Amino acid sequence: MNYELNTRRITIRIDGREMAFSAIEPQAEQGVVYQPYTLKNSMSVAANLRQAFQEADLLSFGFTRAQVMMGSPVMLIPLEEFDREHVAELYRHTMGDTKGLTVVSNIIPTLNAVAVYSIQKDLRTVIEDHFADVKYTHLCIPVWNNLHRRSFTGQRRKLYGYFHEKRVEVFAFQQNRFRFHNSFPVAKMQDAVYFLLYVWKEQGMDQQKDELHLAGAIPERDDLLQTLRQYVQNAFVVNPTAEFNRAGVTQVKGMPYDLMAYYVKN
Repeated sequence: MNYELNTRRITIRIDGREMAFSAIEPQAEQGVVYQPYTLKNSMSVAANLRQAFQEADLLSFGFTRAQVMMGSPVMLIPLEEFDREHVAELYRHTMGDTKGLTVVSNIIPTLNAVAVYSIQKDLRTVIEDHFADVKYTHLCIPVWNNLHRRSFTGQRRKLYGYFHEKRVEVFAFQQNRFRFHNSFPVAKMQDAVYFLLYVWKEQGMDQQKDELHLAGAIPERDDLLQTLRQYVQNAFVVNPTAEFNRAGVTQVKGMPYDLMAYYVKN
C-alpha cells in the first residue's frame, strides 16, 4: 500500500464503545481501507486505543496526521452567539459534569452554527502522543452537511433522524440554520418511534405532506419504518448507495454513514 504518510491522514472514529480506523488508499478496491476495532469492556477507551497501536494494521503504518471523529454528546450554538472563552462552562451547565473531559468546538459555516462536544483527556493524550498533527470533528457534522443539502429538494418540510451508538439525533433545518436539534437514547425500536413522533408533533409537521428521513444504524429498520408509516405518510430510509452516487465507500462493509459522508465530501 502507498500511503504517502506525510500528506494523508488516518481517520480514527470513536463513538461510545465503538472504534474504527480508516484511510484513503487509491490502490484499494473502494479507494478507502476501513478497519473496525473491538473494544475490551474491562478497559477504558484510552487504554483500548493504546493497545490498538500494537494490534491494528492501519495504526502500524506510521501516519503522522490524524482526523479524529467523536460521537460524544453535542451542543449546538448559533455562530453569532458563540463565545470561545465561556463555551466550556456553558457545555458543563448543559451536559453535566465534565471532570476528566476536554471541551472541543467546530464551526459549521454552512449552518451558521458551532458544534461543541467533549473528549476524554486521557484519550486525547494517547492520540496526540502518537500524531504530530491532529484535527477533531464531531461525527455528525458530515451527516448534517449532507442532509442539509437534501433539505433543499422539493417543497415539503423535512425532519431527520440519524442513528448511532444507541442514540438518535433528531434535527431539522430552516434555510441555512438548524430549526431543531436534540439527541435521545434509543435502547429499542419503540424508543425511536416515541421520540421521532414526539418531535414531529412538537414541530407541527403535517402527517400527509411533510417528510421524515432516517439514516445510520437504524434499529429493527423494517419494523420501525412500518410503524412510523402508520402516523407519517412520507417516512423514508436514506440509501447511502443512491445518496452518494454509488461512491466506492458505500460498498465498504460495515462503514458507518457518517464516515461515508466524510469521505465523499473530502
